[in-house]
Amino acid sequence: MNLSELSWPVIAELPRKTPIVLPIAALEQHGRHLPVFTDTLLLGEVVRRVQELPIAQQCLFAPVQWLGHSHHHLDFPGTLSLAGRHYIEMLQGLARCWIEHGFSRLVFLNGHGGNIVPVQQALFELKQEFRDYRELLLLSLTYWEAGGNPREAVSGLVQSQMGHACEWETSMMLRLAPQWVVGDVSQLPEVPFGSGFAPGYRAWVMPERSEPGHIGAPAAATAEKGEALFTFFARSVADFLERVVHWDGSWQ
Repeated sequence: MNLSELSWPVIAELPRKTPIVLPIAALEQHGRHLPVFTDTLLLGEVVRRVQELPIAQQCLFAPVQWLGHSHHHLDFPGTLSLAGRHYIEMLQGLARCWIEHGFSRLVFLNGHGGNIVPVQQALFELKQEFRDYRELLLLSLTYWEAGGNPREAVSGLVQSQMGHACEWETSMMLRLAPQWVVGDVSQLPEVPFGSGFAPGYRAWVMPERSEPGHIGAPAAATAEKGEALFTFFARSVADFLERVVHWDGSWQ
């Protein structure tokens, strides 16, 4: 079910355990070869494919929120971003609307790496605010983490993790909108992921890691890999939503 297509009386009749799916993405630089709307386009396609699966009839999907937390990309023109605290408060505001309407199962479906920490913080704080609302299920899920490593299902993948404007994202854009992919991606250099002081965490901004703005191996991208990745991610998200629909209130 699409929120944008329904009238309020129809929404008012929905069971309050209906999962509300809130897709969140970004508008930011994606190297020299991909459009700044890449994250939103890719997440939108994942959502579209999920909505073709049976579980979608038991969920309500909000429109994709394109403005994300992308301050680490602001050195590159075209990036639009909300600062961390403002972004957290926006997400909390969206969630509170649904809570006030009586809905108890909210899923922020994420399509941008920079949103991961803010959305988790937003939900962590909301749970404290509504700590006595035991039926309230607050979840976030990043679509490329929904089903484990796609290398086990998609043949020929070079990368073992999501990068940025990388093999995975470039493959999906080649499948979704090849007319917006600039130049011959097979000639693009690989930009290594680096260690990032693992197992610790190092704060970073993109120019420290990549001059062209991509991380990973976009030269390995193909439209065929993109199709396989979309299929894998959509199925994985749908499986997660099955768990949300059938949640029995226990800790799992």
